[in-house]
Amino acid sequence: MSKKKPFSTSRGFALPTGSTILSKGINFSIFARHAQEVTLVIDLPETTKTPRQQTEISLHPEVNRTGDLWHILLNTDRDDLRYGYRIKGAGSQKTNGLVYDEQILLLDPASHIHTLRAWGEKPSELNVPKCEIIKHDFDWQDDQPLNIPLAKSIIYELHVRGFTRHSSSKVTHPGTYRGIIEKIPYLQELGITAVELMPVTEFDENDNIFRDPVSGKLLKNFWGYNPISFFALKSGYAADKSQHINEFKALVLALHRAGIEVILDMVFNHTGEGKYDGVTSSFRGIDNRIYYLLDHDTHEYLNFSGCGNTMNCNHPVVRDLIRDALRYWVMEMHVDGFRFDLASILGRDTSGQLLANPPMIEMIAEDPVLRDTKIIAEAWDAAGLYQVGTFSTDARWAEWNGRFRDDVRAFMAGHDNTVANLATRIAGSSDLYQSSLRHPFNSINFLTSHDGFTLSDLVSFNEKHNEGNGEENRDGDNRNISWNSGAEGFTRSKPIQDLRFRRMRSMILIMLFSQGVPMITAGDEFAHSKKGNNNSWCQDNNINWLNWDLAEKNNGLLHFFKQCIHLRKNHSIFHRTSFFPQSGETPCTGEQPEIIWQSLTPCQQDWSAGCHTLAFLLSGSKTVTGQINHFFIMLNGARKEDAIFTLPQIPGNGTQSWHQIIDTSLDSPYNFLDLQQAPGKSPGTTIKVKSMGAIVLQARSTTT
Repeated sequence: MSKKKPFSTSRGFALPTGSTILSKGINFSIFARHAQEVTLVIDLPETTKTPRQQTEISLHPEVNRTGDLWHILLNTDRDDLRYGYRIKGAGSQKTNGLVYDEQILLLDPASHIHTLRAWGEKPSELNVPKCEIIKHDFDWQDDQPLNIPLAKSIIYELHVRGFTRHSSSKVTHPGTYRGIIEKIPYLQELGITAVELMPVTEFDENDNIFRDPVSGKLLKNFWGYNPISFFALKSGYAADKSQHINEFKALVLALHRAGIEVILDMVFNHTGEGKYDGVTSSFRGIDNRIYYLLDHDTHEYLNFSGCGNTMNCNHPVVRDLIRDALRYWVMEMHVDGFRFDLASILGRDTSGQLLANPPMIEMIAEDPVLRDTKIIAEAWDAAGLYQVGTFSTDARWAEWNGRFRDDVRAFMAGHDNTVANLATRIAGSSDLYQSSLRHPFNSINFLTSHDGFTLSDLVSFNEKHNEGNGEENRDGDNRNISWNSGAEGFTRSKPIQDLRFRRMRSMILIMLFSQGVPMITAGDEFAHSKKGNNNSWCQDNNINWLNWDLAEKNNGLLHFFKQCIHLRKNHSIFHRTSFFPQSGETPCTGEQPEIIWQSLTPCQQDWSAGCHTLAFLLSGSKTVTGQINHFFIMLNGARKEDAIFTLPQIPGNGTQSWHQIIDTSLDSPYNFLDLQQAPGKSPGTTIKVKSMGAIVLQARSTTT
C-alpha cells in the first residue's frame, strides 16, 4: 500500500468542523484541546488508473491549529476517500482522565457518514478509516415542514427494522426505510400525524455481550440506544446501503406528502464507547475529559445513563456539537422534531449536579433553526432523577408523562386510590404543567412505549419474562403496574380473552380522549405481544418484529383504534390548548363548567380510596358545521363488579338525548357506532358499565 502523498495541502479553516467540500478541495477540522499531535489518515480506494492508497498527514500545531481546532485543506477533487484521525496526548486515566492511543483510528464526531454496512455485518477493523465524504444531492421537490400544531398531534413510535422485518408485512424491502414507505397508506388510514423513529444514528448492533440461553448465540443490540455518532445515519436500515441517506430522505419526503411528520429519538446522554474497557471509537480518544462526565478524584465515569458513561452535555463544546447535530437533521434531513432519551442528563453540570437553568436545555428551545421543531423530553435518567412536570418552564418543551402511564395503568388494573389521579391526567395533568405556565399539550400521554410491556402484555402478564435476554430475568423494570386478567400469558379462556380486549379498548379510549398528546406504540393497535418481555432491547426476532397477520386477526381492535383517533381529531374538546377554567367541583347549578366530574350520580364525586368509578361531562365541542357536541364518558375500573351510572342533564336549552356511541365491552363493529345509529338515552336514566369497561355518549345541539 503506497504511503506517497497523492495531493498537496494548505492550512485550511477552523470552521465548520467535520469534512467540507470546497471549491479548492476538502477541508477537515476537528476539536482536540488536549492533543499534542493530530494525524489525518486518508484512504483512497482503488480506481482503474490507480491502486488503493493510504497516507497519513501530520497537522502542524503552529500552522494547522486555531485554538482547540486542528484543520487542514486537501487540494483534491477526489470525494470518494475515507478518513480518520490518530491523536497523541499526555497523561492517563488515573492521572488526568485523558485516554490517548495513537494506534487507534478515530471517527470524526461531526462525520455524516461511516463505512457502509448491512444489518448484522461486522464493523471493519480499527486501523481502517471509516469516515466518508458525502454530497447531499437529493431533490427535495420543494418539501416544506408540515408544522402540525403539537396539540393536534398523534404520535406513533416505531422501530425501523422491527416495523416491517416480519414476513407478514408483505413489503418488498422488509426492515428498511423503504419498507416504511410501503406502509404509509396504513399509517394514513390509522390516522396518526407523526412517526417517532427509534434511534437511526449509527450504532453497532453487534456490541451485545449477552447470549440467547437456548441457542447460545450472541444477541443483537436491536433498539440502537448506544450511539457511535450523532450525525451518521444507520446504513443497516437501508435496502441499498450505498443509498442509505437518499432512502431516508425519500422516506421523510413521502411521509410529508402523506401529511405525517417525522420525529427522531436522539440519544445524547451517553455513547457506545461504554466504560474504559469498552471500544474506543471517537470521543474517548479525542478528549475524554471534555466529552464525558468524570469523577474529579478518580476520573471514573459518572454513570447517570446506566450504560457506562455520561456525556458532558453542558460543556460548551459538547453543547455546540449537539446543537449542530440537531440543526443537521432539521436542515439537511428535513425532520420535524426530536425526542430526547434520558433528557434529564441534559440538565446536569460538568460535575453531574443538576443545574437550575441548564444552558443545553435553553439552547435547544431557543435555537433559531429549531424554533418550529417539536422537542420532547424523557424527563428522567438512570440515576433516579425524575423531572416530569419540572423539566423546563419553557412552553416549547413537551415531556413523556410517566405519571399518565402509571395512573391509567393503576386504575385499569383495579388498584385502590386511583380515581383522583386519573381525573387529573384526563384533564391534562394541570398539577404538573399549569403552575409552570405550560399547556395540556406539554404532556405526551402514553400507555406503553418501546421500553416495557406492550398493550397486549400489559393485560396478559403480572410479571416480566425476560429469560431470553440472557441475564436470568434480572434485567427490565419490576414495576409494571400490570394485571394478567386472570391467567399468566397465553390462555384459551374466552372470558379472560374478552376481559383483556375490553381493558385494552378502555385504556385506548382513556388515552385518546384525554387532554394532552397521545403516543401509540407500533403494534399495540392490533395487540402485538412480546410474550412478557419488558426489556426487548436485544431481540432481533419475532419478539420485536411486528406480526402483521394480527392486523387481520385482531381487526376489531385495529378498527376501534382508528375510530377513536378519528373522533379525537374531529372534536377540539379532546385536544384543548388551555386547561379547563373550572375544575368541575361546583354543583350543577349556575354557569355550566366545561368539564363536570361525577361518580355514579350526577354532581356527586367520589374521590375516596375505595372508589373505582369515574365519569365526566365535556361541554360544548363545536364542529365545523356549527353544531355543538357534548360528551359524557363513564369508566369502571373495578375488576369484577359492574357499575350503574345515572346520566346527567345535557348542557344547553334544547331538547336532546344522549346517544351511546362507544361501549368497550362489545365486539366490533358494535362497540363504536355512528351518532346517527347510536341508541338514544334520556338524561336521568341509568346505564350499566361492565367491569374494566368504558362507555361514551354524545349529544348534539344545533344552537350556537
